[in-house]
Amino acid sequence: MHRSLRIGFAVPSGRTRASGRARIAATVGLVLPLVGAAQALGQEPTPAPVAEERSTGLPGAGHWTFNLDAGVGWFSFGNSLFTNQRPDPSGNLGAHWGESYIKPAISATFGVGKSELFGKLSAVGERTFGTSAPLASAEASSFQLEDAYLGWRSGTSLGIGENALELTLGSAQYTIGHGMLLWDGGAEGGTRGGYWSNVRKAWKLAAIGRFKPGSSTIEAFYLKRNELPESHKDNRLWGVNYELAAGESSTFGATYMKFNADPVELPVRNGESVVNLRAYTAPFGALPDLSFELEYAREENGDAFRSNAWTAQASYELSTVGWKPKLSYRYAFFQGDDPATPRNEGFDSLFTGFYDWGAWWQGEIAGEYALINSNLVSHQLRLHLAPSESVGTGLIAYLFRLDQPASYAPGVTSKDLLSEVDGYCDWKLNKNFTVSFVAAYASPQEAVRQAYDRTEHFMYGMVYLFYSY
Repeated sequence: MHRSLRIGFAVPSGRTRASGRARIAATVGLVLPLVGAAQALGQEPTPAPVAEERSTGLPGAGHWTFNLDAGVGWFSFGNSLFTNQRPDPSGNLGAHWGESYIKPAISATFGVGKSELFGKLSAVGERTFGTSAPLASAEASSFQLEDAYLGWRSGTSLGIGENALELTLGSAQYTIGHGMLLWDGGAEGGTRGGYWSNVRKAWKLAAIGRFKPGSSTIEAFYLKRNELPESHKDNRLWGVNYELAAGESSTFGATYMKFNADPVELPVRNGESVVNLRAYTAPFGALPDLSFELEYAREENGDAFRSNAWTAQASYELSTVGWKPKLSYRYAFFQGDDPATPRNEGFDSLFTGFYDWGAWWQGEIAGEYALINSNLVSHQLRLHLAPSESVGTGLIAYLFRLDQPASYAPGVTSKDLLSEVDGYCDWKLNKNFTVSFVAAYASPQEAVRQAYDRTEHFMYGMVYLFYSY
């Protein structure tokens, strides 16, 4: 799913879901008419009956939270895509299809002295329907466990700050930065369905240790990917991550990761090491609405593989003006393989994910269905508007170019790949329902014509209704 819309509600031990305020309001609504009638007769009012409290059936020692997320969406292409699109390169997408999902979850915390235990259990059901194309093996559906983990937080037991130490083990989510490299722990599409919805994000196995002394965060982690049953590549990794929160407006991070995978299916990734540096900052106190994002990644696997990627973004928001317009520009470079060298330089896009529109599936047509973050140079210009507290909308324009045309497809000499314009709108109907709209248009450039003899424009539309409780 492109966003995680979640509103939790807590159920105190031994009480119904109705809050004390709701019960008081209901009692007042019943009592006041009786009071008025009794006073008119000069009599004492009759006390209102006390509602019987029903047990939740859950242990009384913990604090429990229930969540229910669900969604349904419809997608339409005015023209089908050129070949080599994700996730199935054997044919074109159908013109129309739908997706739906549901995710019930329960989480709990238990006090243990000055520390606490915590855990979560959830399941995801997804379905793709209305298409005969190989997007998700025609019509596909699945229902399986998602989050299933236990953890411990130190609270004030260590005397070095609240929750300075945290340990988590099980099927859990883990992300780094804004998702350029590591965000999505669960594969979608194929026989599972739900390709765009992408609700599954928990790693099949996650062991995470987090230490937070002051404004620093130090993490050590081991992750095993939750892969499609028909495409199991045994992706595993371990790493260490450091982040420094410099005030309220700046975060700096550095990460080292070591990957393993099936040596036949993914020889580049098996043994690959990755270094990632990040800076998200608004450094000028006099210009708090001016912000920057910088990120760099270097990947290596012996003498056989070495690649680089980096991105730079500048944004400025007119926060005191109506609709709060925010204009941003981003340049992103993901190295491509040079066929003239014995070494492979094609960047491994790893497990990217959705942080915001345009990150890091670049383009609702190109990034979602045709391109990956490898052998790619992108320019992104975005205007975001907030007409009200419940509506966010905007336009995103992309220009995509190739780093190494010869490694894109045989016979390609041009670097000009694709241009795209996306319009989006997120409308929060109430505290539970949000609807998102997307309209996109893309124009293939010379590299696409050389590779696939494709000159037709692409048109795409989507509407998705989300529910969160």
